[in-house]
Amino acid sequence: MAVTGGGRTEVRVLLVDDDPLVRSGLRAILDAADDVRVVGEASDGDEVVTAVQAHAPDVVLMDIRMRRTNGLDATASVRALPRPPNIVVLTAFDLDRYVVAALRAGASGFLLKDAQPQQIIDGVRTVASGDAILSPGATRTLLDRFADPDAAERQRSAVQALARLSPRQGEVADLVARGRTNAEISRDLGLTESTVKAYVSEILSSLGLGNRVQVALTVRDAAG
Repeated sequence: MAVTGGGRTEVRVLLVDDDPLVRSGLRAILDAADDVRVVGEASDGDEVVTAVQAHAPDVVLMDIRMRRTNGLDATASVRALPRPPNIVVLTAFDLDRYVVAALRAGASGFLLKDAQPQQIIDGVRTVASGDAILSPGATRTLLDRFADPDAAERQRSAVQALARLSPRQGEVADLVARGRTNAEISRDLGLTESTVKAYVSEILSSLGLGNRVQVALTVRDAAG
């Protein structure tokens, strides 16, 4: 995140959607927030990597369904970059199999396109801070709604991965899976927020994952 001349932290956002009206609406919403700045736009998934490299956003708002390259493939490409930005996928449907795949590919959460303006602004701020837009109920519904043919193998791998964590790391991972922010985990476990951040970093490193949503999915997979 950039620091402005007034010492204010500013979240840089890249908009990705093949509908110019949607991009215009999102820009208007985000530009109304004094700590968020839209730094660029892309009209399809095949333009995203170039746009990320050109504009260095903190957060990418990514349409899940686009004409040439969908948001799932674009998310995977962006997350493969060195020091990738956080990604929030946008969908018109709250039950969308592509959203599940995008979360597994490294998106930090999802928002409905008809979300209230403040929800969109808050979502951008949340992922920029390192937390996730993660409703455990919504995630569970998505995973249950779209059966995974590899569920048994995912469960086995997830159980093995979580066994590598220390008891305290396991506690933190479980709270991450419940959608708790670092501040909330800090209060729940009586730890400083910096200690919680360190635990989350250790968990990501130990599990070889890129963000909190993937930790939550691993915990969910292990539960079967």
